[in-house]
Amino acid sequence: MRIGLFTALFGDKPLDETLDIAQSLGLGAVEIGAGAYPGTPHLDVPKLLESQAERDALMKKITDRGLILSAISVHGNAIHPVKSTAEDHHNAFVNAVKLASALGIECVNGFSGCPGDGPNAVNPNWVTCAWPDEYRDILEWQWNSVVIPYWKEQAAFLKAHKVKFCIEMHPGFVVYSNDTLFKLRDGIGADGDAIGANFDPSHLWWQGIDPIAAVRELGAKGALYHVHAKDTRIDPYNSARNGNLDTKSYGDILERSWVFRSVGYGHSLEWWKDFVSNLRMVGYDHVLSIEHEDGLMSPMEGLSKAIDVLKQAVIFEEAGSMFWARD
Repeated sequence: MRIGLFTALFGDKPLDETLDIAQSLGLGAVEIGAGAYPGTPHLDVPKLLESQAERDALMKKITDRGLILSAISVHGNAIHPVKSTAEDHHNAFVNAVKLASALGIECVNGFSGCPGDGPNAVNPNWVTCAWPDEYRDILEWQWNSVVIPYWKEQAAFLKAHKVKFCIEMHPGFVVYSNDTLFKLRDGIGADGDAIGANFDPSHLWWQGIDPIAAVRELGAKGALYHVHAKDTRIDPYNSARNGNLDTKSYGDILERSWVFRSVGYGHSLEWWKDFVSNLRMVGYDHVLSIEHEDGLMSPMEGLSKAIDVLKQAVIFEEAGSMFWARD
């Protein structure tokens, strides 16, 4: 198991400097954005798609520093009701899959997206309740007319390129929980296993989901492909007054019911040790990619503190045989 970095944190720095930072901090992997919301500060995707020499140079920069490329990320909304946005994010997704395939990288990370409430919508509509009844009508239209047809086609495309799409289950999009991820995989059918989870516990806590319960189910069903390391702190006072459906600015930290935190500042080292142990129990032994979105810490301090916690929690070596008992 390796500790990695989602390099969007250093979008203001060139790739070489970002990789140098990752190496200096003792990290073992990087995850790099290739379009949509993360942008492309570190990858010239068209040039990389055109040139084997450029791809070789990129991978050499990474491997020469003792790193691996764990995933390419295109977190976007390819089923956005605004056609220009949907096309832009779809094209970013397609190019990321092609690039991952050309680089021999298995994982492309992103969101499921969310359509509007009908063919003439101008904004996404994330439905979270079953009544009044028209909300269920919206859901039925979204899934049957947009979500399943789009992702069924993309799953075949992923299979052809031997790449998996790892969905970050995120509120605001149609896949935000285990149930909705499995609904998508089941709706796709035979190619459903081309899509799985980029598991980020930070988006689950405020929904009332236990990340360990969720990750155990995903692992048991073969749907756990990549993992993010990001924490969330639920404010006991604001949450007690207002619940956790909070639309205040992320900058309004004192008044929000929950905020993203660096690893260890929302949940204890003991929790992260248990999480890592459960990842190993369900067969995940890849990368925990740190995503820094802590409004109380600078990028370097937040990243350094997250690494300190994960270095104590992550299990790096193979367990070997149980010499004290039969397997």
